[in-house]
Amino acid sequence: MNHECTVYKTMDYLAKRWTFLILLELYKGQDRMRRFSELKNTLMDVTPKILSQRLKELEAEGLIERIIDASTIPLKSEYRLTDSGVELIIAIKTVKTWALKWQIENSDCGSRDCSACLN
Repeated sequence: MNHECTVYKTMDYLAKRWTFLILLELYKGQDRMRRFSELKNTLMDVTPKILSQRLKELEAEGLIERIIDASTIPLKSEYRLTDSGVELIIAIKTVKTWALKWQIENSDCGSRDCSACLN
C-alpha cells in the first residue's frame, strides 16, 4: 500500500493502541471534558507516558483539543473532542454495531450508545 494513501495515513494513527478508547472516554459524560488524571483512572492499564503521547498525537491530528486553566497553580489541562473527533465517534459506533450484529459480543456491553456506557 502506498504510504501517501489517505486510508494508510489515517490508520497509521488511529490503529495505535488506546486511541479509540481515549476518544470514547472523551465522548462519555455530561460535559465531555476530562483531565489527564481522569483519563488515566478510567483507562487503568495505560501508562502515563503512552497516554500523554496519544493525547499529543490526537491533538496534532485535530481530533481533540486541550484547554489550559491558568487560573490555578499548578496549571490544569482538560481535553475534549473537536467536531472532527465527534464525527469519528460515529465511525466507532458503526464498528460497534457491526461487531454486535456479527456476534462479537461482550456481556458488559449492553448499550449501543457509547456515551451512556459506564464500563
